[in-house]
Amino acid sequence: MLKSKYTVIIGLIVVAAVVYFVGYRDGTLDRDPPGIASADAQQISPVTARDRAFYAPNSEDLAPDEMRLIACGTGMPTARPKQAASCWLLELGNGDKFLFDVGTGSAERIAALQIPYNFLDKVFLSHLHTDHFGDLDALFIGGALAGRQKPLRVWGPAGGTPERGTQYALEHLFKALTWDRDGRAGLTDPRGYQMFEITEFDYKAVNNIIYQENGVTIRTLPAIHALDGPVSFIVEWNGLKFVFGGDTYPNKWFAEYATGADVAIHECFVTVADMIEKFKFTPQSALAVGTQIHTAPEAFGKMMSIIQPRLAIAYHFFNDFDTATVIDERIRTTYDGPLSLSVDYMVWNITKDDIRVRMAIVDEDVWPPPATDTPQLPDPSIRIPYSDFIAGGRYDMHDVIQPIYDEVNEQYGINEQQD
Repeated sequence: MLKSKYTVIIGLIVVAAVVYFVGYRDGTLDRDPPGIASADAQQISPVTARDRAFYAPNSEDLAPDEMRLIACGTGMPTARPKQAASCWLLELGNGDKFLFDVGTGSAERIAALQIPYNFLDKVFLSHLHTDHFGDLDALFIGGALAGRQKPLRVWGPAGGTPERGTQYALEHLFKALTWDRDGRAGLTDPRGYQMFEITEFDYKAVNNIIYQENGVTIRTLPAIHALDGPVSFIVEWNGLKFVFGGDTYPNKWFAEYATGADVAIHECFVTVADMIEKFKFTPQSALAVGTQIHTAPEAFGKMMSIIQPRLAIAYHFFNDFDTATVIDERIRTTYDGPLSLSVDYMVWNITKDDIRVRMAIVDEDVWPPPATDTPQLPDPSIRIPYSDFIAGGRYDMHDVIQPIYDEVNEQYGINEQQD
């Protein structure tokens, strides 16, 4: 009798083990009970790669139906080593890449991702505060120097007056770079230094299409921030919907048209208390800036409760050990859905079935990525010469420079001569 009882128990254990193993194999079970190693775990190789818990730039394919969003700037108007100002890279499985804002400090983050600059030619500006376009000059010049062989295309809103619009700002930025551009003439591939291709649109237009190429549609919404002019963006592609709010007080347009987004980014400013204590604002300024010009955490949460995205992303605050908890607590008074409190180099992979959140691990010693087109030779005839005064100050270095020319001429089969 006792033997029969143990036989039954052993049989049940065997059946349970078989059910568990089959369940694991076919996906109906997705984790091991504590203390039990799976068959897959026992087969882990000591020499082959495992799945990463982080994102390494230039190391993973993007599926045809997948978006990848990377935070290249999540902080406040005063950029700092941990957080640059506003910048978001959206990569699509069709090969398209879009930058939303290029705030102060963000060009460094963009470079760390090792993306050929020919692919980074489309920039959408939410408004013209420097913490949202302050590194456009660095992307423009640095990108051209590092392999962008085409003009930089920029979309941005008009202003309440012509001189407050994107066209005016970028034309004058181009003029401000006159010495920089002229100093490179005849020395490098000239194609990336051409004037910005600017598309300025009406900031008052609601759900207005400003971009429609390669199956991608981008629309704009008015935003409420500082002056007339700021906007929010909606990207629709392959059944997915991405919304970038820029800077804005919660508004009716966002509430209506951002509803049901797969991912919605909206500003969530630092708390009034921290503005007073850490930024040394007066209480009056902290209240005005933190709750009227920007969006307070409680108001961010209320807006997310209205639009119900698959994932809400909060940005525009310094994400520190002593600020993030307070911001999260305040958001949770009005919103209980999926949430990311963003920080630079955070990565989201978005499909219709899943949103995966990780951090990128970047190499601080990166060099420019490869160009996607053959470089065009410079035209020495267009170089702007030194004045006689400056040219007369050159010290004669021909004897030590000539061996460098000889070496390079022989290696590459060319016949370059010293000035």
